[in-house]
Amino acid sequence: MTVVKTSVRNFLAHKGRMALSAVAVLLSVAFVSGTLVFTDTMNTTFDKLFASTSSDVTVTPKGAAAADEMPSQTGKPESLPASVVARVEKSPGVKSAEGAVSSMSVTVVDSENENVGATSGAPTIAGNWTRNDLRSMEITSGHAPRGPTEVMVDADTADKHDLKLGDELRTIVVTGDINARIVGIATFKVTNPGATVLYFDTDTAQRSLLGAAGLFTQVNVVAEQGVSHAQLKADVAGSLDGAYKVQTQKEMADAGRDSVGSFLDVMKYAMLGFAGIAFLVGIFLIVNTFSMLVAQRTREIGLMRAIGSSRKQVNRSVLLEAVLLGIVGSVAGVAAGVGLAVGLMKLMSSIGMELSTDDLTVKWTTPVVGLALGVIVTVLAAYIPARRAGKISPMAALRDAGTPADGRAGRIRGAIGVLLTGGGFAALLASGGAEKASEGSLFLGLGVVFTLIGFVVIGPLLAGFFVRILSLFVLRAWGPVGRMAERNALRNPRRTGATGAALMIGLALVACLSVVGSSMVASATDELDKSVGADFIIQSGSGQPIVPQAQDALEKAPHISHITQYKSIDAKLTTPDGKTVSDELAAADPTYAQDLRRETVAGELSAAYGKDAMSVGDKFADEYGLKVGDELTVAFKGGETAELTLAAITSDDVSVDQGAKYLSIDTAARYLPADKLPKNMIMFAAADDGKEKEAYAALKDSLSPYPQYKVQDQTDFKQDLKDQIGQLLNIVYGLLGLAIIVAVLGVVNTLALSVVERTREIGLLRAIGLSRRQLRRMIRLESMVIALFGALLGLGLGMGWGTAAQQILALEGLGVLEIPWPTIIGVFVASAFVGLFAALVPAFRAGRMNVLNAIATD
Repeated sequence: MTVVKTSVRNFLAHKGRMALSAVAVLLSVAFVSGTLVFTDTMNTTFDKLFASTSSDVTVTPKGAAAADEMPSQTGKPESLPASVVARVEKSPGVKSAEGAVSSMSVTVVDSENENVGATSGAPTIAGNWTRNDLRSMEITSGHAPRGPTEVMVDADTADKHDLKLGDELRTIVVTGDINARIVGIATFKVTNPGATVLYFDTDTAQRSLLGAAGLFTQVNVVAEQGVSHAQLKADVAGSLDGAYKVQTQKEMADAGRDSVGSFLDVMKYAMLGFAGIAFLVGIFLIVNTFSMLVAQRTREIGLMRAIGSSRKQVNRSVLLEAVLLGIVGSVAGVAAGVGLAVGLMKLMSSIGMELSTDDLTVKWTTPVVGLALGVIVTVLAAYIPARRAGKISPMAALRDAGTPADGRAGRIRGAIGVLLTGGGFAALLASGGAEKASEGSLFLGLGVVFTLIGFVVIGPLLAGFFVRILSLFVLRAWGPVGRMAERNALRNPRRTGATGAALMIGLALVACLSVVGSSMVASATDELDKSVGADFIIQSGSGQPIVPQAQDALEKAPHISHITQYKSIDAKLTTPDGKTVSDELAAADPTYAQDLRRETVAGELSAAYGKDAMSVGDKFADEYGLKVGDELTVAFKGGETAELTLAAITSDDVSVDQGAKYLSIDTAARYLPADKLPKNMIMFAAADDGKEKEAYAALKDSLSPYPQYKVQDQTDFKQDLKDQIGQLLNIVYGLLGLAIIVAVLGVVNTLALSVVERTREIGLLRAIGLSRRQLRRMIRLESMVIALFGALLGLGLGMGWGTAAQQILALEGLGVLEIPWPTIIGVFVASAFVGLFAALVPAFRAGRMNVLNAIATD
C-alpha cells in the first residue's frame, strides 16, 4: 500500500511533466480506437444495407459478377430468362417470386450534361422497381415509373444534385441513351453509403439495360410462413436442377460484406499501421520522460533506499506511475477515438460516401484493446528507467541529482548498434541485387527493421558527431549562446539520441515514400516517352466500357489518322504440353503496334495481329517453355475454343502492358458471339501530321455528350499519373503527421524536463548576466539542433530505404531512380522550424524563472 501511495503522490506531484507523455498515449490510442470504431460502423452500415436489400432467397446466373467486381465489359450484366421466374414460383415453400433487373454499366447526366452518378467509388445502379425494393426504400415523392420516358431516383442523389420532379435525366448505356423525366423520388430506410440508384419500368429496364425483353438479372423469392430460408433454398435449387446460383438472404449479405471487406480491411490495417508508428514514437517520449524524472529524483530515491525501501519497491513504484500514466492517457484516447471516428465519417460524407452517426458502433472490445495497448506500451517504455531507478544505491542520497553514465554499457550498446546497422545495410544491398521482387522484398523488410533499430541504438553515439557538425553551420553564428546550446545538446547524448530518434522514424518514412513516389512517376514518364506512340488516350475514369455511340463519335472526329480499339478478353490457355492457365488477352487493332512500341525477343509483333495468331510475354514463354510457331489452345469465355499460333514473344522489361498477350480483334470476334465480345475499355488515337491541336479539340468535342470519358494527350496522362501518386502520398503524409506530432511533443517534453533539471544552472547564468532573451534563444537553438539531428538521420535513412525499394521496382519495369531533392531539403528546413516551435513553451517558462529562487533550488 505504501508503494501505491508513493506512486500516486509522485504522479500527482509531476502531473505537469506527465501531461505531454499522456498526450502521446492519448493520440496513439485515439488512432487505434478511432480506426476500430470507424470500420465497425462501416460494417454495421453495409450489413444493414445488404440485409434490407436481399430477399429471403435470390436466384442469379452462375456467371454473374460479384458485388466487388467491375461492371461487365460487354456493358450488359449476365441475365436469365423470364421462364426461370415461373419455375421458381412453382417450387414448394415459395410465397412469391419476382424478376429484377440491375446494372452498374450506366452513366447518368442531367439537363446540363453534368454527371450525377456516384463519385466516391460507390456504384451507379439502374434497374426496375420491384416489391423487394420496398424492404429498403419508400417512395416519398411522386410515383414509380410507368413508361419508357419516366425514371425514379433516390433521395440522396436528388438532394446532392438539386434534382426535383419533372427534371430531365439522360442515362447512357451500351444500347443507346434513355431520356426520361423524374416522376418519383425514393428514400432509403437505412443508410445509403453513397450509391446512385435509378428505377425504370420493367420493360424499359430489360430492353435498355439487358438488350432484350423477357430477361432478368435475378429472381427475388419470398418464403411462405414457417418455411426457413435454408429449406426454401434447397427447394428452389432442386426445381432449377443446379443451373443457377441460389443464395439465402444471409449468404447474399455475407457476399456483399465480403465485397467491401477487402476495401475496409486495407483501410483498417493501414490506419492501424500508422497508429503503430505513433506508438513506437511515443515509446521514445515515455522513455525520455521517465529517464529524466528518475535522474531528477536520484537523491529522493537514494533517501528512500536509505530508510529501507528495497530495489523491487522502487522499481514497482516507477512502474505504477507508468500504469497510472497509461490509464489516464488510454481512457482519454478511447474517448478521443470515438470523436475521431465521427470526424472520419463526416469527412467521408463530404466526399460522397454517406455514413450516419445513427449507425455509430462502439464494441466492448474497442475500449478494452485501447486500454490494454496504452497501458502495456507505457509500462514497457518505462521498464528500463524503472530498473535504473531500482539500481540507485542509498549513497546517492549524499550526491547531487543525476547518475553518471555507465561507460561499459555505452560501449556494448554502440557495438550492438553498429552490428545491427551493418547487417541492415547489407540486407538493403542484397535487396538491390535480388533477381525476383519477392526475394528482394524480404531483404528490404529485414533491412528496414535492422537499420531502424540500429540507428535507434547508436543514436547517442551519432548525436555527438552530428550535433557538432550541425553546430558549425547553425549554432556557432550565435556566439556564446550558440555554444551553450551546443553543449546542452551534447551534455546527455542518450537523451538527445532518443529525442532525435522519435522524429527520425516519421521523417524516414516520409523520405522513403517520396523517393518511391518520385521514382514511380519518373519511371512511368520515361516509359511513356519511349514506348507510347499514340497522340491521345481515351478512357473512363471509373472503369466503364466505352459505349458504341461514344466510339462512333470518336471515329467521326476530323484530323485523325487512325483510331485503335483495345479490349480485354477472359480466356483459358492450354500450352502444347497440356498445362492450362486462366488469363486475360489483349485484343486490339493492328495499329496498336504503332500506338505502343513493344520490343520483341522472337518473331514479329505485326504477325501476332494476323489470322488465328497471338503473342505472349517472355516471362510467360520461359515459364511454359514456349517458342514462336507453337500452337496454343485458347478457350474464350462465353465463346468457342480456338487453336492460335504463337507469332511473337515480347519483352517484359516494361511497365506498360507488362505480360500482355496480344491478338487481333478480328480473331477474337471469330470465336466470340457479338453480344459476348467486350466493349473497349480504352482507345487510342493518332493525329494527322501537324494537326495535333485540331485533333485534340475535335476528340474532346466529339465526346462532350459523354462526360464519363476523358481525352488525354501524353502531357495530360503524365500529369494525371503524377496527381494520382501525389494524392496517395499526401494521404500517407497526413497520417504520418500523427507520428511527427508525437515526436514534437517528445522534443517539448525533453526540453521542459531539462529546463527543470537545470533550474539552478539557469539561475546562475541569469545571475552572471545572461538576459532572458539570450536564455530563450539558447533553449530554442538547442531544440532546433536536436530536431535537425533527427531530420538528418531520418531523411538519410529514408532515402536509403527508398533507393533499395526502387531497385526492387526496377524488376517490374520501373527502372528510373529519382531523389526528390526539393522535398527532402524542404522537410529538412521545416524540421528547424519544428524545433523552434517545440521550444516556445519551455523557453518561455525558463525566461520567467525567478533568479534567486532558481539559485536556491536543490
